Amino acid sequence: MKNINIVNGPQNVSAIIQGCMRMPDLSTQDAAKVIKTAYESGINFFDHATCYGNGEAETRFAEAFPLTGIAREDIVIQSKCGLCFERNEFDWTKENIIHSVDGSLKRLNTEYLDTLLLHRPDVLYDPEEVAEAFDELEKAGKVRYFGVSNLVPMQIELLKKYVSQPLVINQVQLSLEQSQLIDQALYMNNKTTDLSVNRDGNALDYCRLNDITIQAWSPLQIGMFGGTFIDNPDFPDLNRVLGELAHREGVSKSAIAIAWILRHPAHMQAIIGSMNPDHIKDICAASDVKLSHHDWYELYLSAGKFLP
Repeated sequence: MKNINIVNGPQNVSAIIQGCMRMPDLSTQDAAKVIKTAYESGINFFDHATCYGNGEAETRFAEAFPLTGIAREDIVIQSKCGLCFERNEFDWTKENIIHSVDGSLKRLNTEYLDTLLLHRPDVLYDPEEVAEAFDELEKAGKVRYFGVSNLVPMQIELLKKYVSQPLVINQVQLSLEQSQLIDQALYMNNKTTDLSVNRDGNALDYCRLNDITIQAWSPLQIGMFGGTFIDNPDFPDLNRVLGELAHREGVSKSAIAIAWILRHPAHMQAIIGSMNPDHIKDICAASDVKLSHHDWYELYLSAGKFLP
């Protein structure tokens, strides 16, 4: 497994992250198999959120983890807070951040989170409250590193003015089909295509300039929840190129799609959400795939893009 060092954050962490959103659907034994398979495949980073199964994902993980024989200190556990769907609001108040972390620690049966991300922007938030919450959590040893999810650069800049801790991660959507994080730079100032629309305030360049690691969520998905583009008849050219490269490298199409993200010089992490142990092993082969400059562009263009 390819490992990276997150600047000012966890070191020697896997480039592929095991997402745990779908873990509530599993029995404790099956969840343990997923965790162990991921770990034995080289994944040492596990991603959670308070809203995943309304906390059930964290609970199932904690029930299953002792069955794996893996030591807590050998993995990185990340959770996210701020999405309160039961109240139909996003909430970054100090009270909610601290309450959410305490709930995550209890459900995960751990004394600390390696990383905590603020999950999508609360447009009513007070950055001074966030700073107070971060300071309290860090001082208590409950959270080691902090980051954000789905934030544009100026939102991060506002937070940085008040928080004393480095913001080391920005978790955003990126896949061959949802490549808007990359597109605009190629098509800038081109009125003939919507691909020129700046949708994120140049988040990718900003994060690279500020040593913030990008974590790509839904790396195999169409839209937000549109299913996968792998073997989808709506994407014939993409699947043809994925198939050709998969055959050449001796891996699955999914592994090639993940390798496309890992090939980017920003040193991103890719979050996979599969609860199928065989699929997890297949995807982890992406870490050993060496895509060329030409391969990367061929995949990008096959997903429906064009050179201006």
